[in-house]
Amino acid sequence: MKTVLFLLICLLLPLQIQGQQKTGTFSNMEVNHIRVATPGLFDKSKTILLHLDSLGQKDYCFPLPGGKVISPYGRGDGRHTGIDIKTRANDTIRSAFAGVVRMSKPYSAYGNVIVVRHPSGLETVYSHNSKNLVQSGDTVKAGQALALTGRTGRATTEHLHFETRINGQHFNPNILFNMKEESLRHECIRCTKNANGIVVKPVLKNNGTK
Repeated sequence: MKTVLFLLICLLLPLQIQGQQKTGTFSNMEVNHIRVATPGLFDKSKTILLHLDSLGQKDYCFPLPGGKVISPYGRGDGRHTGIDIKTRANDTIRSAFAGVVRMSKPYSAYGNVIVVRHPSGLETVYSHNSKNLVQSGDTVKAGQALALTGRTGRATTEHLHFETRINGQHFNPNILFNMKEESLRHECIRCTKNANGIVVKPVLKNNGTK
C-alpha cells in the first residue's frame, strides 16, 4: 500500500509543479510581466510578416473609438513606449485584433494592464484601466470590450496607454494604425530580428512604395 501511495505521489507531483508554473497556456513570467519574449516566435526564421493587408473590416478595431491622441509614441527622448489616447473616464477599451489575453493585473506604473497576444505574434497592451473586464487565458475577438479607461498607475488623467510589441519589444503603433483617422493601415509589416532587437517596418512594393 505504501509503495502504491509513493508511486502516486511521484506521478502527481510533477503535474502539480507544472500547474503552478502555468496559467492556461502561459508561463508565470508571461502572466506577470509585460516585456516577455514569445516562445518560438523566431525559431524558424528571423523574419515574420504581419499581414494587415488581408484583414477585413471585422478583423480589427481602433482600441478607443472617438479618442484623441494626447501623447505620441517616443515622447521624452524616446522613453514613451506607446500612445496615450483620451476620451472620458470609464469609456470602453476594445481589443485591436482577435487573440488571447496573456496578462491582466495591476503592474507598476502601468496600473491595471491587459496584454493580448495575437496569432501573428503581435501583442497589444492596454493600461491605466479603471477596471479590467477579462482575465489571463480568455479568448477575445476584435472589438471586444477589454477594460474601462482610468488613471491607475502613473497617470495624471483618465486615458488609454496603448502599446504594440513583438517578442517583448515595443514599436510605434502608428505603423499599424492611422491614429487621426482611427483606421488600420492595410499593409504587410515585416518584423526582422537582429543582434540589436526587432526592426518593424512596412514591406515596400515593387515600385518602391508602401
